[in-house]
Amino acid sequence: MKRCSIKGCPGEYESKTISHLVNREGKAIIIENVPAAVCPICGDTLLSLDTVEAIEKMLLSLGEPDHTVPVYEMPVKVKAA
Repeated sequence: MKRCSIKGCPGEYESKTISHLVNREGKAIIIENVPAAVCPICGDTLLSLDTVEAIEKMLLSLGEPDHTVPVYEMPVKVKAA
């Protein structure tokens, strides 16, 4: 596989399947079993052009979701690090 593209990371990408989050028209959509190259050291993730095109095509013809999940918002009082 290819060496990680993050500066200073010694990792090499590995083929994995991931869950990919897409924000479409203000709605969160999770796509499972997406093929990706993932660095095991820093977690950097790459999607191939074919995968991105397949996701875009899928988003144009969405039917009913396979699953639904609860969504929670972080309280406003919490400060970022």
